[in-house]
Amino acid sequence: MPYVKYSAQEVARRGEAIYEQQIRAQIDEAQHKGKFLVLDIETGDYELDASDLAATKRALARRPDAVLYGLRIGYETPYRLGGRFAVAATEPRG
Repeated sequence: MPYVKYSAQEVARRGEAIYEQQIRAQIDEAQHKGKFLVLDIETGDYELDASDLAATKRALARRPDAVLYGLRIGYETPYRLGGRFAVAATEPRG
């Protein structure tokens, strides 16, 4: 979602700063690990939910022109790309 007043880097910088300075100390990270926090970088208001979409919808319902930054509590990135293969146990071929 492009913003006229902010570059993507500015949104990320401001969002991280607000989270670290104003919100992180209020959030019990152990209790909320894995939840998504969606933050309005202009007001500091935020929504917290297991679903990033639900949190985003509530933030936009409150302020439709909000400039939003999202993060996942307890993770460096909100999503994991890729996967891993599991080897199924099979009977020996012969």
